Amino acid sequence: MKLSFCTDSLGHLPFEEMLDKLVSMGVYGVEMTTGGWSSAPHLRTDELLTDAGKRKKILDALAERGMSIAALNVSGNPLEPGELGKKHRADTEKTLELAGHLGVKKIVMMSGLPPAAPGDTVPNWITYTVSWPPTLKNCLDYQWNEVAIPYWESLVKQAKECGVEKFALENFSSMLVWNPETLFRLRDAVGPMVGLNLDPSHLIWMGADPIAAARALGPAIHHCHGKDVRLERGLVNVNGLLETKPVEDVANRAWNYVAVGCGQDLQWWKEFFSVVRMMGYNDWVSLEMEDLTMSVDAGVTSSVKALQQTISQ
Repeated sequence: MKLSFCTDSLGHLPFEEMLDKLVSMGVYGVEMTTGGWSSAPHLRTDELLTDAGKRKKILDALAERGMSIAALNVSGNPLEPGELGKKHRADTEKTLELAGHLGVKKIVMMSGLPPAAPGDTVPNWITYTVSWPPTLKNCLDYQWNEVAIPYWESLVKQAKECGVEKFALENFSSMLVWNPETLFRLRDAVGPMVGLNLDPSHLIWMGADPIAAARALGPAIHHCHGKDVRLERGLVNVNGLLETKPVEDVANRAWNYVAVGCGQDLQWWKEFFSVVRMMGYNDWVSLEMEDLTMSVDAGVTSSVKALQQTISQ
């Protein structure tokens, strides 16, 4: 495995300065954002699609440092019914085209979340159904069969035309694909180009075991994020795992995203990566640093050191 970095955490730095900082820490891969919810601080997709010279400058800057693009990331909600969804769908299509120009074979994104019925104006994450009344089950059937699967069938076709080989869908909450079971539902419908971006942090706060999930996924692991979470003792015990407070309210949340090693210890991370490697994944692990309990520099430095000690190289 090789260590890469989700570049938004260093979005305040100019592109080449960001690359130099990563190289100084021994990181030689970048997972670069191109749109969706990200402002894409380092890649201007529209400019790069029309200017081969600017694309060459990006690739040359990476090559001079012995670096590679691990993946392009266009995480958003392409199934959202309003203007945001329209933008995210356009960003996704442009990202596929840009990947073709740059020779990038892997796209990290999210499955998307549709509304619960035709005419609804907001997405609806349905996490509980019972056999009666059947209303919510009908909503899920609509979301999957009428919206998500047709969209992804079309997107897989577009990706193949651009030379993209893999989609890695982050198991993020409030998306249709948020765990292995939902990943396999989509993968079985549209083919093996779709796999998981295995992010252990989300699975942990949802009550799952990422090590068991890795065993279940096997070759469906298409990418891996190095991202930790801490269940806050004394708070999660009282209020459970569901949390609606803003991520900035770290002192009062039941769980928080934290630097790698500040949630699960390094022995846990060693076992996690060992099992991921056993299941056949031997590619990039991207650090995604979203710890708001410390400075960005402290979180990045601490996480890089932890991952360098634990990934199965």
